[in-house]
Amino acid sequence: MAALLRSARLLKCSPAALLQVFGNSRHVPAAGRLYSEAVGTTRAGLCVQTVPGRLNVNRYNAQRGLVKDEPSVAVRSKQAQQFDWALAKLDSSVRRTGRVTKTLLLRIFHDICRTGYPSGNQALLLLRSCGSLLPEVPLAERIELSQQIWDKLQELGTTYDVSHYNALLKTYLQNEFRFSPTDFLTKMESANVQPNRVTYQRLIAAYCEVGDIEGASTILGFMKSKDLPITEAVFNSLVTGHARAGDMDSAEGILSVMKGAGIEPGPDTYLSLLNVYAEKGDIAKIKQTLETVENADILLMDRDLMQVVFSLTKASHQQHVPEIVEHMRHERGYVPDAMNLCLSLITHGHEETAFSVLKSFTGLLVESQTSDSPDLGNFFLRHCANMDKPVENIVGFCKDLKDSGLHSSPLQFTLQCALEAKKTGMAVELMRSMKEEGLPLRPHYFCPLFTHYQKDKNIPGTLQALRAMQELGVASDVDTFSIYILPSFPSVDSQTACVSITHTHTWFKSLFAGLQYFCCSGPTEAPFVYLYDSINVFIESRKCQIGSSLLFAENVAYFLYNLIDSLNETEVHSKEEQIREYFGLLKNMNISISLNIFRGIRNILESYQVPELVKSPFKTIRQYLCIHKLERALELKTQYETDMTPAAYATLINLCCRHDNAEEALKLKMELARKDSDAALDAQKYVALVRVLSKHGKLEEAIDMLKEMKEKDVQLRDSTIGLLTLTMNTAAMKGDANTIRRLQETIFTLGLAKPSSNLCSPLIACYLESENYAGAFDATVEVQKQYNQMPKIHDLICGLVEKGDAELLQKVMEFLSQERGEMMMLYDLYFAFLQTGRYKEARKIIETPGLRARPTRLQWFAEKCIAAQQMEPLENMVDMTVKLFECDRDDMYHYLLRLCKETNDWQKAEATWMKMQEENLAPRERTLRLLADILKNNDKEVPFEVPEVKEPIRSDSMGMVLSPAPYDTLIKTLLASGNIEDAMAVKNIATDHIPGFSLSDNANNLLIISQVKRCQMKDAMGTLKGMLQADQVPTQLAITRLVQGLASEGNSQDIQEAEALVKTLGSIKLSSMLFVNNTALAHIKNEDIDSAVELLESFYIQNTENQKSSISFVFRKVLDANNDAVLDKLSAMAERLCNHFASYRAATDLFLIYLDTGRTEEAKFLLQVPSLTNQDIMKYCMFSPSLSTGLDKDFSSAKALYERMQAEGVKADELTLKRLALLYKEAGETVPFEEPPESFRFYADKLNKQRSESMEPANN
Repeated sequence: MAALLRSARLLKCSPAALLQVFGNSRHVPAAGRLYSEAVGTTRAGLCVQTVPGRLNVNRYNAQRGLVKDEPSVAVRSKQAQQFDWALAKLDSSVRRTGRVTKTLLLRIFHDICRTGYPSGNQALLLLRSCGSLLPEVPLAERIELSQQIWDKLQELGTTYDVSHYNALLKTYLQNEFRFSPTDFLTKMESANVQPNRVTYQRLIAAYCEVGDIEGASTILGFMKSKDLPITEAVFNSLVTGHARAGDMDSAEGILSVMKGAGIEPGPDTYLSLLNVYAEKGDIAKIKQTLETVENADILLMDRDLMQVVFSLTKASHQQHVPEIVEHMRHERGYVPDAMNLCLSLITHGHEETAFSVLKSFTGLLVESQTSDSPDLGNFFLRHCANMDKPVENIVGFCKDLKDSGLHSSPLQFTLQCALEAKKTGMAVELMRSMKEEGLPLRPHYFCPLFTHYQKDKNIPGTLQALRAMQELGVASDVDTFSIYILPSFPSVDSQTACVSITHTHTWFKSLFAGLQYFCCSGPTEAPFVYLYDSINVFIESRKCQIGSSLLFAENVAYFLYNLIDSLNETEVHSKEEQIREYFGLLKNMNISISLNIFRGIRNILESYQVPELVKSPFKTIRQYLCIHKLERALELKTQYETDMTPAAYATLINLCCRHDNAEEALKLKMELARKDSDAALDAQKYVALVRVLSKHGKLEEAIDMLKEMKEKDVQLRDSTIGLLTLTMNTAAMKGDANTIRRLQETIFTLGLAKPSSNLCSPLIACYLESENYAGAFDATVEVQKQYNQMPKIHDLICGLVEKGDAELLQKVMEFLSQERGEMMMLYDLYFAFLQTGRYKEARKIIETPGLRARPTRLQWFAEKCIAAQQMEPLENMVDMTVKLFECDRDDMYHYLLRLCKETNDWQKAEATWMKMQEENLAPRERTLRLLADILKNNDKEVPFEVPEVKEPIRSDSMGMVLSPAPYDTLIKTLLASGNIEDAMAVKNIATDHIPGFSLSDNANNLLIISQVKRCQMKDAMGTLKGMLQADQVPTQLAITRLVQGLASEGNSQDIQEAEALVKTLGSIKLSSMLFVNNTALAHIKNEDIDSAVELLESFYIQNTENQKSSISFVFRKVLDANNDAVLDKLSAMAERLCNHFASYRAATDLFLIYLDTGRTEEAKFLLQVPSLTNQDIMKYCMFSPSLSTGLDKDFSSAKALYERMQAEGVKADELTLKRLALLYKEAGETVPFEEPPESFRFYADKLNKQRSESMEPANN
C-alpha cells in the first residue's frame, strides 16, 4: 500500500464511484461519539513530504526482534493491576471534567515505566490521552508528549500492534500534525504490522483535512479491492475533503451518495457539513442545515455545536458565535464541555471568544452558587495566566467578572495563579492594577517571589522585591521577614542594612522578625547585636512614632518571650543590664504585655535567680476580667475603655459566647476591629463566636468570622474542629441543611480544615433525623463528590433495610461499589444486616467467595456494639467470621469479652472461653486478663493461670505537672472500662492539683453509663442534673441508658423527672417512645400491670394517626421475662385497639415479635382477630422491616402471602405488585398479573402521598 501511494496517482475518478458499501449500517450511536473527540478539536491535515523531526513511530527497523524477554506471571499480574489503576484515574478525570491534566498523564506514564515491562494496554491508554483530552496543552506539546511516550515504551520493550498505530493516527488528527501517510505505512510494514480498516479510514481523513481528494481516492480504491466496508466515517471525511478542495457542491452531494449507498446521514455527517460551512463563515447555510437536522429528528448535542463554535473562531468568523450558542439546550454535562471549549480557545489564542462563551453559561453556575463570595471563572483566569495572555486583557476580564457579580475577587485569584506559575512580571503588573483599583495588597502576596530569590541566594532580587513592596505601599509582616526575607541575608550587617532601607512602619515588625530568626538559628550574641543595631537605626531615623499600638505590643510580647527563653542562666546574668534597658524601652513605648506571657517570662527569670527584672511595669487589663459574671465584666470594660487591649477584648468576647449572648459578642468584635483591624482572636474564641452567631440565626456574620480566620491565618486544632462539628450538629437537629452547607463550604473552601467524616456528617444527619432517606442519599453523593467523605453511610443503609426500600438500597449499594469498591460495599451491607437483626442475610454476605478480613472495619462495628451494649449482633459477627480469611480470632473474642465485662455477664464470658478452646485458639495475655477479671468480679474460679501485669510508672514520681486534659483523658479511659472507683480517685487527685477542675461532657456521659451499669441510679440522676447545671449536653445514649436503668428498677417517678429535664434541652433527638415504653416497663416491674396497660392504650387512642410509634421494646422485654400474665393483658389491649379504635400498630408489633421469636402459633392465633385481615394491616405487614427483606429473598413465602391476599379479597397496591413481579421473574415463573410499568420510586412516592393525604382529615 505504501508503494501504491508513492506511485503516480492514476485514479482520477470521483471517490463516489468507489463507495461500495457492505451492509446497511446507519450512523454510530451518540454515546459512542462522546468519547471520539473533545470539544475544541480541529481535524488534522497532512503533507505528503517527509517532515523533519516528525514522530518516530518505529525507531527500530526490526521492532519485534528487539522485544525484551516475556515478563513473568507476577509482572503480568502487576501490569493488570496498574492498568486498572491508571484506567480508573483517567476515567474519573474524564467523567468529572471531560479532560485530563498533563500532570496526571505524566504521573501515570512514569509510574508505568517503573515496572520495566509496560503492557500494550497501558501504551494504548497513554497514547489515546495525548489528543483532545488535553485542551490546556498546546498542540506542539501534545505531539512532543506522544513522541516521548511512544519512544520510551518502545525502548522498554512494548510490542506495538495495529491498535497502537491507529491510536497514534488519531493523535495526529486531533493535534493537527502534518505527516506523510506514505512514510507512516512504510513504518508499519517494516514492523510487520498490517493496516486494518480503521487505519485506512484515518489516512483518508488525513488526506481530506488538506483537501487531497486524489490521495483519499487512492486509499478508497485499495479498500474496495480488499472488500473493506465503507462506513459513515469515510463519507464524513469526504465532506471535509471536498469542501477544503473548494468544491462545496460535491461536499453537499456526499449526503445523496450516502443515501444511495444505503447509509442514512447521521449527526456526525451533518456536523462535518456544519464545520465546513463554519470555516467559510456561511451562517445562512449553517442555520439552514440546523433546521434540516431538526426536521429530520436527528439530535445534535451541545458538544457538537461547540465544535461549530470552535471552527467559526479558528476561521476568524467569531461574530457568528452568539447565534450558535443560542441553539444550545444546556444539557447535562454542558458546563464541563463549555469549560473545555473555553480552554481550547484560550490555548489557540482566542481568549476574547472564550470569554463570551464563559459568560453564556455562568448563569447556570450562579443558580447553584451558595456562597456570598462567588468565584465563577476561576478556570478561565488560571488558564489565561498560564498561557501568558496580556495583562491588560486579563485585567479587563477580571473587571467584567466583578462588575457582573460573577466573581468576588478575580484580580486576587489571578495574582495567585501568576505566583503559582512563577510568572514574576505578570504578578507585579497585576498588583499594580490591584492598587489602582483600590484593592488591599497583602505582604504574603510577595512570599513566592522571596522564596524564588531565597532559593537562588539572590540578595539584589530580594532587595528589589522589598523596594517594589515599598512602591506599592505594602508593609511586611513578621512571617514575611522571618521566613522569606531574613534567611536570604548571610550576616547581621546585611540584615541591619536591609532594615535600614525599609519603611519605619515595616521596621518595627522586621526588628522582631530578626530576633526570632537569630534566636532560632543564629549565635547567642546575635540577638542582642541585631537588637541594638536595629534600635539605633530606629532612633536615628525618627520616621514615625510607634505609640501604644496594640498589634505591635502583641508581637513584642511574643518575641520577647522567645528571646528570654533562648538564653541560658549564664547569658541572662551577663545580659541583665541590657535586658533591663530593653524593658525600660518597652515601658517608654507604653507597650502592654498579656498576663500569660508575663507569667512565662517571670517564671523563666525567677528560675534564673533574677526575679527583680520582672518588676518592670507590664500593663494588662486581662486581670480585671478574670471573673465569670458577664454584667460585671462589661462594667469593667466601660470603666477601662482606654486601656482595653486585644487580649482583653478576646477574653470578654469569649465570656459573651459562654453566656450565649450573640448580640454583645458581635458588638465587641466589631469594636475591636475598629480599634485594631489587624488584631486576631485565637481559634477557640473564633469558633465559639461562630457557634453562638449561627445558633441565633446570624449565619452571614458567622461566615464572616470564618473568612476573617483565613485572612488572619488562624490555625485550627483538633479541639476547635470538634467545636465546629458541634456547631453544625446543632443546626442538624433543627433540620437546617442550608446552614450546614454554607458552613461546610466556607470551612473547606477557605482551607480552615480538611474535609473529614466528622465535619461532613451533620449534613447527612440532618436528613436522617427526619427519615428522609432519599435526601440523605443525595447528600451522601454530594459530600462524596465534593469532599471525598462518606459519613453516616451505616445509618443510611440500616434505615433503608428497616424501611424495606429495596430500590433505593440497590442504588446506595451501586454507589458504594463504585466509590469504595465491591469488598467495602459488602462489609457495609453486612454490618447493616447485623445491626437490624437480618442474620441469615448477613451470613450470606460474609461467606461471599474471595472476601477477606478487614480488621479496621470489623473493629469499627465491634466498638459500636460495645458502646451500645448490643450483645446479639456482636456475638453473631464473632460466630460468622470463624472461617473468614485472615480474621484475627483473638481480636474477635476480645471484643466479645469486653462487652461481657461491660454488662457483667460472666455466663456469656465462660461460654466464650469454651468456644475459644473449641477453636483451638491461643489467646493473647490481654484477653486472658480480661476474662480472669470478669470471673473474679463474680467470685468464680479462674480456670487458667493469669498473666502478671507490670505496675505503671506514676507521673508524680517524675516531677511532672499535668494540665486538666490528661486527667480527663485518663478518667474517660477508666470509665470506658467500667472502673468507676479508679476514675473517681483520679478526679479527686485532679481536683486537689487543679482548682475548679470539672469533668468534660464526654466524661460525664461515660460516668452516667457506668453508674447505670452498676445500678447506681441515684448517682446517675445526680450526674445528669450536674451536667445540665453546668450547661453540658448529655448524649442520646447516656439518657437512653439512664431511662432504661430506671425502668429496670421500677422508678417511674424519676423517669418523669428525667423527661422533664431533657425537654429543657431541645437539641437532643430522642425516640418518641423512650419515656412511654420505659414508664410502662417500670409499672410492670412494680407489678402494676393495669397502669402499664392504661398508659399504652391511652397513648394509642390519642395518637391513632401515628403508626410509627412502636412498643416492640415492651413486648420483647415481657417475652424475654416469660411473663405470661403481662403478655395476656397486653395482647388483649392490642385486640381492643384494633377492634374499637382501628389502631393496628400494637397488634402488628406483637405479631412481628411472635414471628421473630419463632412463636408461629401465637402469630396465627393473633391473625384470627377479624380486623387484622383488612387491607391496611396486610399491606403494613408486607412492608414491615421484619418481613420485607425476608420476603424479598423468599419467593415461596411472598407467593403464599399474595395468594392469601387474593383469597381474602385484599387488593394489592402497585408497589406490592411491582415487587412481586420482580420475585416471579427471578424465580423463572410467569407473572400472574400485569406488571406496573413505572419504576419502584414512582410507586413508592405515590403510596406515600396517598397515605399522607389520608392522614390530613385526622390531623385537621
